[in-house]
Amino acid sequence: MKRLFTRPSAVVAGLAAAALVLAGCSSSGGSQEEEAALDTPTYKIAMVTHGVAGDTFWDIVRKGAEAAATKSNIDFQYSAADETGEQATLVDNAIDQGVDGIALTLAKPDALKGVVKRANEAGIPVVAFNSGIEDWEEVGAMSYYGTDEHLAGTAFGKRLNDEGAKHALCVIQEQGHVALEARCQSLKESFDGKTTKVYVNGSDMTSVQSTLQAKLQSDSSIDYVVTLGAPFALTALGSAKSAGSDAKVATFDTNEQLVNKIKDGSVQFAVDQQPFLQGYLSIDAFWLYLSNGNFAGGSKEPVLTGPAFIDDSNIDDIAKFAANGTR
Repeated sequence: MKRLFTRPSAVVAGLAAAALVLAGCSSSGGSQEEEAALDTPTYKIAMVTHGVAGDTFWDIVRKGAEAAATKSNIDFQYSAADETGEQATLVDNAIDQGVDGIALTLAKPDALKGVVKRANEAGIPVVAFNSGIEDWEEVGAMSYYGTDEHLAGTAFGKRLNDEGAKHALCVIQEQGHVALEARCQSLKESFDGKTTKVYVNGSDMTSVQSTLQAKLQSDSSIDYVVTLGAPFALTALGSAKSAGSDAKVATFDTNEQLVNKIKDGSVQFAVDQQPFLQGYLSIDAFWLYLSNGNFAGGSKEPVLTGPAFIDDSNIDDIAKFAANGTR
């Protein structure tokens, strides 16, 4: 099977090169260029996500966004709420504050149509990222940055076929989240074995562990636990051990701990969507749009940041970036 893989060195090199150009580095005019950079307009940009407190994925997204904001003299404001009504309220608050742009996630797109429309009517551009790849245009976003969840799920299912898996347990930590549902459904469609779906309360890891342990104890045919986030993969390892199960664990998304678990063989592989890049691009998009009228994707196509496999073939390259909290 042809494996999806994005070379992290190329991404980092590209971002570094962009930063050097924008900083105007030269041996003779560095201080002058730095002075000019300070004179660039200050835009106020709000990022509003559905992130759950304590989920390391969103820490990485935020680091990327803050890196872009610092580079471009942006007044960056971050807020999050895992309940959709609360997320909509946060977007409303940003509109009332008169921000210059709003980057948001569309985990439940229908619930956010109203506030995106209000932002557009107020002349505030909106960028979607991470979730809502099939809905961002209809909702009214200017562009989209993220992974193709159907492609990711399909690739995951085919990888399970190559691994010889027979029965996968797909763990969804938030019911109704369009991206998570798409991952499991696409995996099921491409996987030759049996797929069982289980919902857990992603904001309560004790409950997650006990639910998975009970599921593994009741069905010994499960040979792969598929989680949709790095923290849940780490919890699944404990569940399998407590259940006396031989089921292997693989996941979507990473963090430093997860990367270390791939390195020591505890977790088989992960599918990466580059959350740092999602955060970076969604904020940098506003600087480009507001200062020069640029927008990526021709306002019609999403800008993909994944998927890519992380496994024992490339884990050493990824690990050095994970240690910085950016992968």
